[in-house]
Amino acid sequence: MTRYCLALDLYEDPQLIKEYEMWHQQVWPEIIDSIRSSGIEEMQIYRAGNRLFMIMEVNDQFSFEQKANSDKTNEKVQEWEKMMWQFQKSLPFAKPGEKWVLMNEIFSLK
Repeated sequence: MTRYCLALDLYEDPQLIKEYEMWHQQVWPEIIDSIRSSGIEEMQIYRAGNRLFMIMEVNDQFSFEQKANSDKTNEKVQEWEKMMWQFQKSLPFAKPGEKWVLMNEIFSLK
């Protein structure tokens, strides 16, 4: 299995952050199905202030490109992503339209 870590910011509004967290306690089944069917075996999201940190454990079937292509044609995923954009803001160094930014590992204690 491969691990990926990604980061994203939320708008610095306590009410929006509270609502964002609420949505992630009741993620739509279609979103969970989309995540699992793409080859993501485990996923966690952590928050510190308005910064989000996502950890994904993926199997050999997973590809960011295939996941993005599949998401483009999935109406429920598009609906979810549109709703999430009201809470999320790109990191200052993200590419235009980029949400989650892949992080580089700089240390590992093994």
